[in-house]
Amino acid sequence: MGLLSAQSLERIERECSKYPPEQRQSAVMSALAIAQDQYHVLTNEVMEEVATVLRMPPVWVYEVATFYNMYNLKPSIGRFKVTICTNLPCALSGAEQAAKHLMKRCGVHAFGETSADGRFTVKEGECMGACGDAPVLLVNNKRMCSFMSDEKIDALVDELASGTVLERTTAAQHQGADK
Repeated sequence: MGLLSAQSLERIERECSKYPPEQRQSAVMSALAIAQDQYHVLTNEVMEEVATVLRMPPVWVYEVATFYNMYNLKPSIGRFKVTICTNLPCALSGAEQAAKHLMKRCGVHAFGETSADGRFTVKEGECMGACGDAPVLLVNNKRMCSFMSDEKIDALVDELASGTVLERTTAAQHQGADK
């Protein structure tokens, strides 16, 4: 142990306290997100420490981290990780076109790539639970953006590139801006 900061450990313990003591492993997704906040990438060593803190086998932590694409397992992630949902409801609402436009604007050619300037990594995502707001994307696993037309993608990329980023914007705020 020793990789996770005292602040990260405190945050993980707060998440664990939401579950009965014998089920602290239920906080694995939150614990991985907290570790990722600290390191920006989940190395094997960091995942092993999360497993130790949660008192669970490391393989269970690896299974969660590799199943969900919200976790960064490689260090080549840009300052802004933009994940676009390509599941059926988003696909039927233009996610393929939105993804192509997003990649072009960010300067990447395929999912998982990072722009040459290191600003943007574009990833393909699974359902984000906002099917009625399709197509949707998520910036740095924190900011949900809904109803993403080419114009809205342009505005978002310009905002991110300018550095005047609001960390969290709810889908409802974006939806209200559209009407």
